[in-house]
Amino acid sequence: VWTNIVDNAVDAMEGRGDLVISTRREGDYAVVEFTDSGPGIPPEIHSRLFEPFFTTKPVGQGTGLGLDIAYRIVVNRHGGTILVSSQP
Repeated sequence: VWTNIVDNAVDAMEGRGDLVISTRREGDYAVVEFTDSGPGIPPEIHSRLFEPFFTTKPVGQGTGLGLDIAYRIVVNRHGGTILVSSQP
């Protein structure tokens, strides 16, 4: 899960910038937050981010499976939640 999210963040930042991963406990839940210094995700694609085979990368560079896999593991297998908040 984490590798897929980190890989997408690093790609979005084009290998430059900062990626901060923070964790905390909220009641019975573990909260993991990823914050990067990339350009942000356009609001019009937020609803598609976890769709299988959806990618914003050029042909041949992305499979569109990384965030789908993360979603299926966190949400479907463990009953967790993945939320997106983005701004440049």
